[in-house]
Amino acid sequence: MTFTIVHLLVALVAGCALGVLACILIRSQKAKDAQKKIANAEDEALRIVNEAIKSAESKKREAMLEAKEEILKNRTEYEREVKERRAEQQKQERRLQQKEENLDRKLETIEKKEEALQAKHAQIDKEQEELKVIKRSQTEMLERISGFTAEEAKKYLIDQVESEVTHETALKIKELEQRAKEEADQRAREIVATAIQRCAADHVAEITVSVVPLPNDEMKGRIIGREGRNIRAIETLTGADLIIDDTPEAITVSCFEPVRREVARVALEKLIADGRIHPTHIEEMVEKARREVDSVIRSEGERAVLETGVRGLHPELQKLLGRLHYRTSYGQNVLQHSIEVSHIAGLMAAELGADIHAAKRAGLLHDIGKALDHEFEGTHVALGVEYCRKYKEKEDIIHAIQAHHGDVECKTLVACLVQAADAISAARPGARRENLENYIKRLEKLEEITGTYPGVEKSYAIQAGREVRVMVKPDQVSEDEMTILARELAKRIENELEYPGQIKVHVLRETKVVEYAK
Repeated sequence: MTFTIVHLLVALVAGCALGVLACILIRSQKAKDAQKKIANAEDEALRIVNEAIKSAESKKREAMLEAKEEILKNRTEYEREVKERRAEQQKQERRLQQKEENLDRKLETIEKKEEALQAKHAQIDKEQEELKVIKRSQTEMLERISGFTAEEAKKYLIDQVESEVTHETALKIKELEQRAKEEADQRAREIVATAIQRCAADHVAEITVSVVPLPNDEMKGRIIGREGRNIRAIETLTGADLIIDDTPEAITVSCFEPVRREVARVALEKLIADGRIHPTHIEEMVEKARREVDSVIRSEGERAVLETGVRGLHPELQKLLGRLHYRTSYGQNVLQHSIEVSHIAGLMAAELGADIHAAKRAGLLHDIGKALDHEFEGTHVALGVEYCRKYKEKEDIIHAIQAHHGDVECKTLVACLVQAADAISAARPGARRENLENYIKRLEKLEEITGTYPGVEKSYAIQAGREVRVMVKPDQVSEDEMTILARELAKRIENELEYPGQIKVHVLRETKVVEYAK
């Protein structure tokens, strides 16, 4: 038992010793292998370094060669460019030298020409002095021969030239007028005649008074009332004057504002028909009459718009048109006149290919300011322009309204058509009538204007003021001066007189020669 344990211990020690020895041997072997590998690696590294050095030196040599070749190439290119530039510079220098030589030759030529010109100028100055001497001597000789001084001869020549120019001017005026008439008369006659024939409007002649018939003269006293209270109430409420005179069974209502006059007339007729005339009932009837007149105004405005075919008109402008139903101008109803102008302007626009709707609209609105000129300051043209602009009418329509009496120059065809249509409607026979006193004054003024010119012997206004005949003295006014005189008279009449339509100026010159046979 003991022996066995000893043997086991010995064997165990021997095994451990053998294991340690084996480990030492293995480690020694590994160390040798590692040293060998290190030696091999060092040799390999040395070899790689040597090869890298050799490769670097080889590449360095190649780079040096390439650099030398590039330098050589650049040097060659530079030398070539230098040669080319030098050749171009030499070429330009030769060209400049040639130009300088040419300039020198030209300067020499110019100097020679200047010397020649100076010599010519000197010769011309000398000749001019000689000519002045000759002209002076000839003038003196002519003055001795003709008996005229230089100033008298100049005046004589100027008079001759003025006479010739006057003759040529008259001939030219006649020629232009004849040409314009030949080109325009026929076309204008056709357009105007067509427009007038296709538009036949009624003419309503009214004045500033209205006559109300009475059933008997007793009604006059009832209308006047106790101490005049009834008539004062009517005049205060309506703004019109009641004229009660010796006219049997009639009362005259007078008011310059036509709408108020119509309200007074309707109210008075209602009071007479009712029979109850006192201030309270008068107030009721006046209010009722005012409503009726407003209804008529609206209906007349609608009628005018429908009759002319004007669309999109502002209601206030339409109402103003209705007020024109009670407005007259020279006895012509302004609403009927406006409708007629609208139709005529539209017809002429159709003949000329212009804007028909714009022409009719402008023609209908051209006198709309007359519905306001009793209430506001300003001309009916200015008021019409103001209110049409207020209610957003187009500028071409406003311009036509502004230009229809020549206050501004017509710039559009529609404005010209409205102006012409207005003159046509106003000049229609029977359309307008004037106060006799104003009519006679206009005729006298017409004869006065045409009779004040030198050389005019007599002048007569005929054809109801549509024509004036001017008799001139034949020894003072020549045939050429007649044309100029007629134009001057027409211009002065246009500037100093106001008249509907146009006035014909007819200048007459008669030469009588009397001789006796013995």
